[in-house]
Amino acid sequence: MTEIVLVAGVDEVGRGPLAGPVVTAAVILDPDNPIDGLTDSKKLTEKRRELLEPLIKQKALAWALGRAEPAEIDELNILQASLLAMKRAVESLTMTPGHVLVDGIHAPSLNCPVTTIIKGDQSEQAIAAASILAKVARDREMVALEVLYPGYGFAKHKGYPTKRHQQALMELGATDIHRRSFSPVQMSLL
Repeated sequence: MTEIVLVAGVDEVGRGPLAGPVVTAAVILDPDNPIDGLTDSKKLTEKRRELLEPLIKQKALAWALGRAEPAEIDELNILQASLLAMKRAVESLTMTPGHVLVDGIHAPSLNCPVTTIIKGDQSEQAIAAASILAKVARDREMVALEVLYPGYGFAKHKGYPTKRHQQALMELGATDIHRRSFSPVQMSLL
């Protein structure tokens, strides 16, 4: 009898924003319980992501989120913070994967084999599921942060460096959720 190897898909959201955490997800899908419509979260509408998110959580064998805070991003750099958040997501799974598939070219250090796949969120269902969970979680958090930090437009741009966000930075200054190592934020501190 062949042993089934659990495969986890991992993806991150939020490497480019000037504010907020980088959020990752790890998902082990159930091959006997497929989910239609999984693809790169950026290719889906917000409404479609919101519909898929509870389905993924319900049908997956295991899922977990990981994150790195703005202070960790500033201390480590965005790539290392993303890898740390990925490691946290995988290590938070309730089942131990025998193999991990990661979207992109950089892999976190884990206690199992890891394969990186460029555009993996478009070719691997588990990575696509992870991208959706991470995106929905981060977007919801940024909408909530709009209430705590009014005037920045977090609910709309989710912390990305839009013209409105950069204008708000210059007028209102940086908050404690801004990434001080990112140059537009540094400019607002001068």
